[in-house]
Amino acid sequence: QVHLVESGGGLVQAGGSLRLSCAASGRTSGSRAMGWFRQASGKKRESVASISWNGGNTYYADAVKGRFTISRDNARSTLFLQMNSLKPEDTAVYYCAASELLGLVSSAAAYDYWGQGTQVTVSS
Repeated sequence: QVHLVESGGGLVQAGGSLRLSCAASGRTSGSRAMGWFRQASGKKRESVASISWNGGNTYYADAVKGRFTISRDNARSTLFLQMNSLKPEDTAVYYCAASELLGLVSSAAAYDYWGQGTQVTVSS
């Protein structure tokens, strides 16, 4: 079992930045693909970014390309999401997820473990 805890969310003005972190614990031996998802009020959960087990491959949703950067520190079992130039439409609960797979995966169905989420609110 893998336990994921997100942090770093909050309230920020449009154009500002936030850095989300996701700390993994439990059965973390053996790196795995990880990703960030978000769910805005009244909307479906959507993929934001994902990263392969060694960080060699990344995926970004079109809505965040050029603004968000996903990274990981396997030595510290931590996943990051640097969010710059934030827009009001980025407001959502952001979730960290981990897969049993190693390669790059963007589909929520491929993820086995989920964090509890952290709220990001961007004011206009």
